[in-house]
Amino acid sequence: MSSETDRLVAFSTQLRTVHQRLRQALDLARRSVDGEFEEAGRDLLVYCRGFCAALSGHHRSEDRGLFPEITAAHPQLAPVIANLVRDHNMLEHLLGDFAAAIDAGADADALHRHLDGIGAVMETHFGYEERQLLTVLDTLALSEDRKALLGDLA
Repeated sequence: MSSETDRLVAFSTQLRTVHQRLRQALDLARRSVDGEFEEAGRDLLVYCRGFCAALSGHHRSEDRGLFPEITAAHPQLAPVIANLVRDHNMLEHLLGDFAAAIDAGADADALHRHLDGIGAVMETHFGYEERQLLTVLDTLALSEDRKALLGDLA
């Protein structure tokens, strides 16, 4: 396998890795809501806000970097990209509602309901994205670095 092919395959692997790290961040946010960490109030803000920032950052990077490159190389995927961007917008709305609940001092049950909704949409989104794009990422000559295309978790 050439270094160019290695680099391209690495993007599909990196996307899966970013998704796994976001799943782990969601789990930490859930555990912080449960008070598993020593300073639950502070940790709630760190883990929950950190999760929100990581997920938003990943999606902004895809919207600005990865998706335009995919659409330029594979215009037939424009409807897939439109669906993914729509998911990003929905998740951003859910994250905003979650942040508002944290700010309002919502109880653990309410925060878990927010995280459950975010998690459900996130999993559906990740599955669709991986089914539709991993093969494309294995063949696409991408011009940006991983963080510009996938966010800071790349």
